[in-house]
Amino acid sequence: MPKKTASLSLLEKAAQQLAGEMGLEYVDTELVKEPGGRFLRIYIDQPGGITLEQLESYHRQIRSAADDIDYDYMEVSSPGADRPLKKPRDFERARGKSVEVKLYAPLDGAKQLVGTLQDWDENSVTLEINQNPVRLEFKLIALIRPFVDVESELEASTDL
Repeated sequence: MPKKTASLSLLEKAAQQLAGEMGLEYVDTELVKEPGGRFLRIYIDQPGGITLEQLESYHRQIRSAADDIDYDYMEVSSPGADRPLKKPRDFERARGKSVEVKLYAPLDGAKQLVGTLQDWDENSVTLEINQNPVRLEFKLIALIRPFVDVESELEASTDL
């Protein structure tokens, strides 16, 4: 992971503090260069989802804390239902649920796996795939996130 600047670290602390004061969960901050410029993104959330009004209010209040950061665009966003699992609380929330794992290199011919998150530690995760436990070291994993079965979600919404 690239080393973060001191200014970005200070912004992360301010972002976390503001989220707590507003009763929100601070999720992450990223500064990425994309074709349209440098994007500063702050992700916040709360159980049950976050409203547009909360995102807007948070954006107005955190903007001044980002003055020392070199960016072209600032976004405050919800991480979404498929937010990557990064922190212990993310893994705890996902325990017993389906997750999607993308690997850096194929394992038994597959670079993408879907299974039930059983356990994790600082070095690895254990998934249940086809009723078999599979232990994967984090160094092999490019991304792990909740598995959102869009087709099932669409079917469920049309059944209402």
